[in-house]
Amino acid sequence: MDMGLKNKTALVTGSTKGIGKAIAFELAREGVNVLVNGRNHEEAEQTVQALKSEFPNTSPQNAAADIIDRQQREALFEKYPHVDILINNMGIYEIMAYEDVDDEVWETYFRTNVLAANGLSKYYLSKMLKNSDGRIIFIASEEAMMPSGQMPQYAMTKSMLLSLSKSLSKLTKGTEVTSNTILPGPTLSENVQQIIESLYPADMTFAEKEKQFMAANLPQSEIQRFIEPIEIGRLAAFICSPYASAFKGSPIRMDGGMVPTIY
Repeated sequence: MDMGLKNKTALVTGSTKGIGKAIAFELAREGVNVLVNGRNHEEAEQTVQALKSEFPNTSPQNAAADIIDRQQREALFEKYPHVDILINNMGIYEIMAYEDVDDEVWETYFRTNVLAANGLSKYYLSKMLKNSDGRIIFIASEEAMMPSGQMPQYAMTKSMLLSLSKSLSKLTKGTEVTSNTILPGPTLSENVQQIIESLYPADMTFAEKEKQFMAANLPQSEIQRFIEPIEIGRLAAFICSPYASAFKGSPIRMDGGMVPTIY
């Protein structure tokens, strides 16, 4: 299906690996020129070259920057003053006991997972509104709606993204600009795969390890497997398309059935 995105420009934060990289590739598949972002310039350039190789009709560019830093964000704005699509994917997470989360940790998570995305959104939204066209997507988590208690500092920031997205959506009334949030469930990023591989004997296949892990740790998952990043990438591409213009301030769940539905 042609998503009607050819020649659009998208900034995807944290797009050198994991969900962000998958979104970058699925957008490029639709003809989008992707600005690849990450703190490591070499990793960003490797992703750019991979995109050029697989999708030679697109023009990906290296937008490496530490977007937590205001000066680096402003330099990014100067270099790339216009985007049609902004994917706020970059974020940090780790399992922590509540009693170990001190003020410094709270502030780090707030600056990283919320303020960086807000800074980008504030700049690009105003330009999108002038053109009455654009897409902003925040990548949250099922933790935003159903905190597990295992990483309260992360869950708090992801809940804040839901609120921020809806607040921005209110500003888009009567335009073709949208602001939405995708809430993935447990996803098979490179880091997660390494962790699962290390937990079980080497002679087990990954499918066997995954099955055991899900049954023991995530029995509420209805798919009983990790979500593939490409699945989230495909959903993001659709939400960016003209066919998804009725999604406004929506929390869009792709959690594998993790979050119970209340009617």
